[in-house]
Amino acid sequence: MVEDGADGPTLEKDLEGIMLSFEITPIGTVRNARTDVQDTDNWGAVRSTITVDERFGDACLQGLEGFSHVEVLFIFDQFPDHGDYREPRPNRGRPDLPPVGVFAGRGPRRPNRIGVTSCAIDGVHGRELTVVGLDAVSGTPVIDLKPVMTEFLPENVKQPEWVSRLMSEYFQP
Repeated sequence: MVEDGADGPTLEKDLEGIMLSFEITPIGTVRNARTDVQDTDNWGAVRSTITVDERFGDACLQGLEGFSHVEVLFIFDQFPDHGDYREPRPNRGRPDLPPVGVFAGRGPRRPNRIGVTSCAIDGVHGRELTVVGLDAVSGTPVIDLKPVMTEFLPENVKQPEWVSRLMSEYFQP
């Protein structure tokens, strides 16, 4: 086992050095008006405040106000663990969509239940970051924040036609 500080990540490896588990401590929490994990559309106008833990100090977000967007990494902690990920399933259980494997979707049915969303930055005040368009319910633990930089954005993104049908209402206000 390798530890990175008292509150840092813990990495466990077996005798061959293969990673068995990785422990992450949240850096903050989401607060917004959304509390129903089954309410899955219309995230576009949702305003959320992420309060970063005091252990990072009051200047931890300094410089982020110069960016238009931030990637928020979070845990789908309020969804049940589905356990078996071997069988492809239609997204959101919709029979009009093709079944896909667990790594061909972005929903909460994932082995490590990690979510990531690029959100517009609305304000930075001390340890509080206000964003618009974060698809995480109130109380969700945040595990990291990364500014969106043009150089990291991909070019020529393509996706199957059914994704546009699935996402048609997702980020609508």
